[in-house]
Amino acid sequence: MTQLWLWRHPRCTGAAGRCIGRTDLPLDPRRAKRLAHRVRQAARRAGLPREVWTSPLQRCRDVGRWLRCWGWRHRVDERLLELHFGAWEGRRWTEIARAEVAAWEAAFVQHAPGDGEPLASLLARVQRFVAERSGPVLIVAHAGWMQALQWLREQPPPEARHWPRAPRHGELVRVDFPEMR
Repeated sequence: MTQLWLWRHPRCTGAAGRCIGRTDLPLDPRRAKRLAHRVRQAARRAGLPREVWTSPLQRCRDVGRWLRCWGWRHRVDERLLELHFGAWEGRRWTEIARAEVAAWEAAFVQHAPGDGEPLASLLARVQRFVAERSGPVLIVAHAGWMQALQWLREQPPPEARHWPRAPRHGELVRVDFPEMR
């Protein structure tokens, strides 16, 4: 069994109401440091390794940089990136035509929103990353990545209405995932 300890990255500046999959928005350094302290405390209490995985986007990576300053090993992996929303990136959700969102919902797993990345690709990235892990793994993650992990674990019908809720910014989610080798 692989134990995944996932924290959703802190809220970044300028994200409210926007589609920001791969949009690399800045993060207040104080928020990154606060979450890094929480990760460090949880790891110390649970006897977890001093190693954290993040995506290359600064809203996750900046937390890992703080941990690295405190002697941790910080690993960056592109498979931890959020879903790519193509032409939707950075736009306000209210500016994206309802018909475009409906087309994505109708073919939820295979459709590439904004001609970006289909959910099937994100699910495959999550599965490949987890398959290579064993034991406890600490990750500062994106909401979509965390939701994709839960989706793979629960295997609901492939419809948008079954997509899991997004964790809150800074929320810890522990997932025991069966070995996938």
